[in-house]
Amino acid sequence: MSVRAAKRRHLHRIAYGAVQVSNLVYSILLMVATLLSSCELSQTNRSQINVTITADGKTQQVSVPAGSTVTQALQQAGLAPGDLDKSEPPFYTVLSDGDSIKLTRVQEKFETETQTLPFDRQVVRNESLPEGQQRLVQAGVTGQQEVTYRIILEDGVEASKTVVKTVVLQEAVAEIMMVGAQASFAPLPIPGKIAYLAGGNAWIMDTSTANRRLLVNTGDLDGRIFALSPDGGYVLYTRKSKKPADQEINTLWAVSTKSADPNPKWLNAKNVVHFAAWIPNAPYTVAYSTVEPRGTAPGWQANNDLYKVSIGGQPQKILEANSGGVYGWWGMSFAFSPDGRLAYARPDSIGLVSQDGGYLAPLLDITPLQTHSDWAWIPGISWGGDGKTLYFVDHAPASAPVTDEESPYFDLEAASLSNDSTVDLTQQVGMFAYPSASPVRQNGQERAYQVAYLQAIFPDQSETSRYRLIVMDRDGSNRRVIFPSADSTGIEPQTPVWAPQPIQGQSGDFLAIIYQGNLWLVDSGNGQAYQITGDGLISRIDWK
Repeated sequence: MSVRAAKRRHLHRIAYGAVQVSNLVYSILLMVATLLSSCELSQTNRSQINVTITADGKTQQVSVPAGSTVTQALQQAGLAPGDLDKSEPPFYTVLSDGDSIKLTRVQEKFETETQTLPFDRQVVRNESLPEGQQRLVQAGVTGQQEVTYRIILEDGVEASKTVVKTVVLQEAVAEIMMVGAQASFAPLPIPGKIAYLAGGNAWIMDTSTANRRLLVNTGDLDGRIFALSPDGGYVLYTRKSKKPADQEINTLWAVSTKSADPNPKWLNAKNVVHFAAWIPNAPYTVAYSTVEPRGTAPGWQANNDLYKVSIGGQPQKILEANSGGVYGWWGMSFAFSPDGRLAYARPDSIGLVSQDGGYLAPLLDITPLQTHSDWAWIPGISWGGDGKTLYFVDHAPASAPVTDEESPYFDLEAASLSNDSTVDLTQQVGMFAYPSASPVRQNGQERAYQVAYLQAIFPDQSETSRYRLIVMDRDGSNRRVIFPSADSTGIEPQTPVWAPQPIQGQSGDFLAIIYQGNLWLVDSGNGQAYQITGDGLISRIDWK
């Protein structure tokens, strides 16, 4: 074989081998392509899932890409959820094959309706009527209110209905029925007028305890403020507010005692808790202090301020709001002297108020009482009849280990503004002794007066103890218990009220006191006591 032939055969073999390799590569590529095509087809088949959607009363199946959320599935089905619509499962849920979706259509609408407000029925016991006799004082009148509801509909069916707004169009007027409760108590002639608060209403006795008249019949007097003007022409009082207690506690009013048809007047003042009083020598002008309502105990934060307002006028500020010292959140009290000077009392001191300068001038520090509770003790204060002496209750120290702040002892003292001296009149009277000085009387060559106060039956437990009424001369001498008797239950804490003048035919000056819910008049000279009412409803009194 020639060399050339051999070369040709070798080249032929190489070419044949190349063809074989080429065929093998082709086969492999064909197999890979087939596999890829199969995988792609399989992947295409597995990228879609089927879900069932129920909405608007219809159920349908839709195919959506795997990994879709409820919102995307609804969009695929041509459903547009509203702002209030809801779904089960929630809109953000990622779906799986075979899941079901329930779309609930939610609608909101508002409806307003007028409702009738029923009137209350009040029964007022009146001892000026015979027992059992009834008299309609005020006819009841229904009121009206407009109520707006928010109604939620789910797929057209009402799911909830809530009140969102209430507007009183007309207040209901209570029916007041006066029922006779005439008692066999002998009537007494009285100088001036006695005003009293019974069952949330204001009454007046004029010249005789038998001559009684209803002044205010709203039934909502709260008893925080109740005072006759110096001439007896008006009664100052507070009414419970109709607003929530954390918005408004009460409002301040005055009503004439002379008119046959009393017309109460609001004094443009509210949230008056501790103090309001008629200003001496300022016709029908009132001073008052305010608080800010709170939702937590005790229900307010005191402003420790002072305003004055005349009937029909606008309030004028006398004293700016201030912290009020220790436990100032509770508040301050005040007392006018006969000549118009003003004293203050707060848990840590007593002093005078500069009504022109608008500042406090402290006289004496008081050790504040630690009550371990949500209330604070304020010293009881009262001016002497001549306006030269201030009577007050002082917090006395105790023996160790009891701290001064926790001491259970309280003394009655007098501070002379003439010579800047302080005298301890009597010890351990109790925290609610509440001194009260009588009007000045001419006693021979001397103008004199007496001082009444309450003596705790259990002085070391005076917060809960009942008390007895004590009368003494202005210097603390001639002290005697006048009411009630030693074998009787004591009286509740209150400020005794002196008669403006002696009662004709009686030996001494008289005091008005509330005992077991009834009005009693007590002769300070011989201790003779006269029960005036018997219905047990009286909570406040004043006598001018």
